[in-house]
Amino acid sequence: MEDISNVHVTDYIPTIYTTPATLHYKQNNQAKKANIFLERNGVVIVLYNKTKDMLVLVKQFRPSVFHQLVPEAERTSVDTNKYPPKQAITLEFCAGLEDKDAPSEVVAQEEILEECGYQVPLEDLEQIFRFCNLSETTGARSTFFYCEVTEAQRVSQGGGSVEEHEIVEVIEMKVEDVLNYSRQSYVCSPMNFMFLFNWFLYHKYPKTRQIA
Repeated sequence: MEDISNVHVTDYIPTIYTTPATLHYKQNNQAKKANIFLERNGVVIVLYNKTKDMLVLVKQFRPSVFHQLVPEAERTSVDTNKYPPKQAITLEFCAGLEDKDAPSEVVAQEEILEECGYQVPLEDLEQIFRFCNLSETTGARSTFFYCEVTEAQRVSQGGGSVEEHEIVEVIEMKVEDVLNYSRQSYVCSPMNFMFLFNWFLYHKYPKTRQIA
């Protein structure tokens, strides 16, 4: 996963997943404009292995995190010895984009299988709610799910979509260890990770009072 090489930055290359645009509008009769970055909606799943009493998480290299580590003057050709790619490997919940014409729960089911290796029935997926990824540039929505799994439902090692050349490492962690991780001064995880972990502690985890 950390074997990253030949790193350099170019101008943005459009894809089917992301599209930059400028939105023009009037507010109180005053002309305004905003640069936005259109993204597809997605799903995020809190996956709890009740057989092992562990949360099932994933680690992966995030180019955007790595990009922020490197000063602008050094992005033409990045020295990966000076800026180790391992610093941009994040710890996250299982997640994916809604890039097909299917209900959110079906996308979540497929992501659990692809990334984490568990085959779960749709009825085991509990939708928590939908969340607006509000920022200056994107307003895409994420649908959050909770799902409990057992070792009997593990059918593969996971690791991500082969077709999309995805590289994901499955990490199983005791809840106490995730809590210690979340207490660090710097947490290399997305904001929804912290939010959903606290949601899990408050709403689902039976041992919360013992580890608080």
